[in-house]
Amino acid sequence: MKWGWWLFVGALMAGALLRLPQLDLRPMHTDEAVHAIKFGDLLETGTYRYDKHEYHGPTLNYLTLLPAWLASERTLTQVTETTLRVVPAVFGLCLVLLLLLVADIGLESIATAAVLTACSPAMVFYSRYYIQEMLLVCFAFCLIGAAYRLVTNGRISWAIMAGVCAGLMFATKETWLISFGMMGMASLGVRFLRRREGRQRPAVSARSLGTAIVCGVAVSVLFYSSFLTHWQGVLDSVLTYETYFSRAGENVRHGHPWYYFLQILTFTRGDHGPVWTEAVTVLFGLAGIWGVFKEKGGPGEQGRELRLFLGLYALLMLLVSSAIPYKTPWLVLGALQPLTLMAGFGVVAFLQWLPRRMRTAGTIAVTLLAGHLGWQAYCANFIYYDDPVNPYVYSHPTDDVRQVADAVKEIAQNSPAGSTVQVVCPGDDYWPLPWYLRALPDVGWWNAVREDFVPTGIILASPEVESALLFRLYERPSPGQRHLYVPLFTKPMFLRPGKEIRGYITLDLRDKSRKERTE
Repeated sequence: MKWGWWLFVGALMAGALLRLPQLDLRPMHTDEAVHAIKFGDLLETGTYRYDKHEYHGPTLNYLTLLPAWLASERTLTQVTETTLRVVPAVFGLCLVLLLLLVADIGLESIATAAVLTACSPAMVFYSRYYIQEMLLVCFAFCLIGAAYRLVTNGRISWAIMAGVCAGLMFATKETWLISFGMMGMASLGVRFLRRREGRQRPAVSARSLGTAIVCGVAVSVLFYSSFLTHWQGVLDSVLTYETYFSRAGENVRHGHPWYYFLQILTFTRGDHGPVWTEAVTVLFGLAGIWGVFKEKGGPGEQGRELRLFLGLYALLMLLVSSAIPYKTPWLVLGALQPLTLMAGFGVVAFLQWLPRRMRTAGTIAVTLLAGHLGWQAYCANFIYYDDPVNPYVYSHPTDDVRQVADAVKEIAQNSPAGSTVQVVCPGDDYWPLPWYLRALPDVGWWNAVREDFVPTGIILASPEVESALLFRLYERPSPGQRHLYVPLFTKPMFLRPGKEIRGYITLDLRDKSRKERTE
């Protein structure tokens, strides 16, 4: 038994080493930058307004206040990537720790699942990503664990915890509905199997159920109402599903084939770098699910029922996620987490199935496979963190975006009286630049070169608007009022792969800036 607890300790240490260092290493993704700017409004004004069309729920924003306050950051300019990303990183670690909630159904299996969770490249990568997904997965599993404890001992404290977790799921991201629905279907599946085996349904009191519902509603209302200051947010939290149901059926933007998640989990290889695979988790997870379905049931076997539930939940989450055309790689986490848990049972069953004389070799092999996962996680987060060969890098900015921002800030801050910056990108497709230029006091954001566009000393623009921009710079002004613009960059620069951004600077401003730097 003792080695199971040592595995937990090792899993937490590995999880911390992979999740917490150098959180500012990777450039900010567009989604991260959008959430960061939204958080800045809350930090600086103390108010939050839920948007039923974008941004998702408010828990990420409110929970980020704590590390910001601890770091004495009071404005968006002061906030760092580390402050933001430490929130999902902590929840990624909590997901490992929360496995202790169900340790009594098989300590060795749960401890093995903890190691696989700690070293999973996908779990680690998105634990270092300032988006809601890791929070949602963590709250979902905490709900499962609390519900299991409620069924086993009936204490009202577990009903409160289950209700709070359900409310936090609702207040985190609209896709909570998928997770919650699949939990319901998995519960019905367990109930059906229980009836076939002639076993009674475990009783949950009406008091406990009512307490959970009240707590869930109260928590969600508190967050969406911005702590009782904006009641429209509560209504919008329901109306938003019109937007998200239509978005789920999209097959153009973020549309991928049904096997997309299976592909990134089992085998991906680019023109350089390692082979990316979490096939060991998938295969052992399926083996664990198969094994629990082959077990014979008996009275009072609530541990087996939880394993049945987790197996059904993992399969249903993977099936539904694969069936919906709208896919981004972080959406696989909802299925990967219970599948990883079942992989712990698959590994232990495999080792027990081996002849005694081969178990040491089998244990070494499994350890090496877990180490390979950890090595991939290291590569994904510290070497190929913005490289498209990494399957978890999705339309991600490269280091160009930092170079663009640094060049603009250097000129704007070193020019004699500062300089206004104009950014022009169709469809407001200039993200994550608002994050990187947040320290500049005067930046104009445009989606087209309109009549009221006023050229300034520094202009960043997409190639699509270059002809309209050149007309505005050289054809519209009267003679004597035209400024000569020169390229700001000596090579093509990209906000992300395929999205070029070009820089223009007036000749006199460039010369003044150079003079300032040399003096």
